[in-house]
Amino acid sequence: MKRKNTLAAIVLMMTMAAACTPAQEPETAAQLPAESVEAETAINTLTEAEKAEGWTLLFDGESIDQWRTFGGDSVPPGWEAQDGLLVFNAEHGGEGFGDLTTIEQFDNFELSLEWKIKACGNSGVLFRVSEDSDQEFHTGPELQIVDATEGCWTDYRAPDGERAPNSDVKPTQLSGANYDLHPPTKDMVKPVGEWNHMLLIVNGPHVEHWFNEEKVVEYELWSDEWNEMVASSKFIEFPKYGLNKTGHIVLQDHGKTVWFRNLKIRKL
Repeated sequence: MKRKNTLAAIVLMMTMAAACTPAQEPETAAQLPAESVEAETAINTLTEAEKAEGWTLLFDGESIDQWRTFGGDSVPPGWEAQDGLLVFNAEHGGEGFGDLTTIEQFDNFELSLEWKIKACGNSGVLFRVSEDSDQEFHTGPELQIVDATEGCWTDYRAPDGERAPNSDVKPTQLSGANYDLHPPTKDMVKPVGEWNHMLLIVNGPHVEHWFNEEKVVEYELWSDEWNEMVASSKFIEFPKYGLNKTGHIVLQDHGKTVWFRNLKIRKL
C-alpha cells in the first residue's frame, strides 16, 4: 500500500511538472534563416497602400510584355524572365544586341527597383529616352550600375588623379552616379551578388538618385550648372542629350549579367 502511494505521488508530480512547462514558442521571422525570410517575402507585387498611392508594376515576374528593344518591337536577345527575376543573361545575349526599353513613355515619375550584378558587371538605367537618335545615351541621362572594383575596368582606366578609390574608373562612373556628370556623394552599394534598392525621382527638371535608402545624387536639368557640365563632357556631341520632357525608361545591356526585380513606377 505504501509503495503504491509512492508511485502515485511520483506520477502526479511528473504530470504537474509537464503541465507547468510553457509550450515551445514558434520561430519568429527574426529567428528564421535569412533565406527563409526572403523566400516568404512576395516579390514583384504591390501592397494595397502602394496601389492607393498610384504605383504600378513594370514587371510581374513572368512576362516582359511592357518592354521591347530600342527602336524595335521584340525583346532583344539575352533579356529573360527567370525564376521571378528580369535578367540580362550575358550567355544568351551580348553587348550591342539591345537595351531593354519600356513601350510606354514617362515624363514625371518615381521608379523603384532592386538590382544585383556579377563581378565586374556593368549596366544602368536611362530615362526620358527618345528614339529619334541612333542610341539611347544620345538623349537619356543614365543612373549608373557597375562593379567598379579595381582590376575590372583596366581597358577604361581613368587617368591618375581622376580614379575613384580602389577603382580604375572616375567617381562619375561609380554606381549611383549620373553617368559622367555627377558622382555619388556616398558609397551605398552592397557587395557584388547582394540586392541593392534604387529609387529614381524625376519631376520636371529635378532629379534624385537614391541607393539603399540614401540620397546620393541630386541635380537640376537645364540649369546653368547642367548646361556647363554637359558642354564639358562627351555628351556635347549629342544636341538632344537630356532635353526631353518625356521619354522611355531603358535598362542597359553592357554585355554583363545583371538581375532586376520589384520594378515599380508611380507617375507624378
